[in-house]
Amino acid sequence: MNWSAKRVLVTGAGGFIGSHLCEALAEAGAEVSALVRYNARGDFGNLEFLPADVRRSLHVVFGNVEDSDFVSRQCKGQDVIFHLAALIGIPYSYLAPRSYVRTNVEGTLNILEAARIWEVPRVVHTSTSEVYGTALYVPIDEKHPLQGQSPYSASKIGADKLAESYHRSFSLPVATVRPFNTFGPRQSARAVIPTIISQALRGETVKLGNLHPTRDLTYVSDTVEGFLKGGAVPGLEGRTFNLGTGQEISIGGLVELVGELLGRKIECEVEAARLRPANSEVERLLSDNRLAAEALGWTPQVTLKAGMARTIDWVRDHLEQFRGGVYVL
Repeated sequence: MNWSAKRVLVTGAGGFIGSHLCEALAEAGAEVSALVRYNARGDFGNLEFLPADVRRSLHVVFGNVEDSDFVSRQCKGQDVIFHLAALIGIPYSYLAPRSYVRTNVEGTLNILEAARIWEVPRVVHTSTSEVYGTALYVPIDEKHPLQGQSPYSASKIGADKLAESYHRSFSLPVATVRPFNTFGPRQSARAVIPTIISQALRGETVKLGNLHPTRDLTYVSDTVEGFLKGGAVPGLEGRTFNLGTGQEISIGGLVELVGELLGRKIECEVEAARLRPANSEVERLLSDNRLAAEALGWTPQVTLKAGMARTIDWVRDHLEQFRGGVYVL
């Protein structure tokens, strides 16, 4: 797609992936409405890190996807909607599950219904590899059963099924992208990689939860490219696409890799508060990304080691953003 002058709405624009997506769209010439969750400080979130000229080109809107009237006004006249707004912290979903239903399920419903009413030509809905739960087989393709192993994953399964239902019921032109674990600059300490890096830059020991689960990690620029293709490639309506590398590494292996890049050994301390309930822990995620390659023409370009080096540089330059010794839910 030639994004020049295309009207695009990005929900969750102040988040990690959302800010990178807004930046890419703006640089491609799109007219971007960047929806940031309302806050009294007028804080743009991660959009604050964008170059000033790129940030000025965005139409930043403060609001809440749980407000259906507000959502409807934002969706009117858009060519593409990228729906990323969600509560994503798994540990917090154990404490406030109803909040996840309201934001992730009801918020998605509001986007889908507004897109239906205003006949938006393409909606890209954001899923997550967490909907698969612990792998029943690997690599995980899009036909793998969905398993709600946390309130967060259950809420995302609900949102995914709403997107599917709106395509089947109303022929809504919605495509779902399902990123496996994305990492890179601007990610908060809620995620494991910034947690490891920020602690390692401050001391010799890092506090973590379970070190054995494996994850398939995609650098953020590759994930963004998958979103862009999801918004541009014709004929994707009603389909879901894994965005992963097809490679896995354990949490303990990530610690070793960070230590290698920092040139020293990092000691690990398992902290009980960081452990998921046993039946909720997702032990293994490894993607089958062949469908994305065939239908989207998408393949990841950045290796884990290269992406990790870039992420270390960013965290080092913004270490004040990370609170030492604090477990971020």
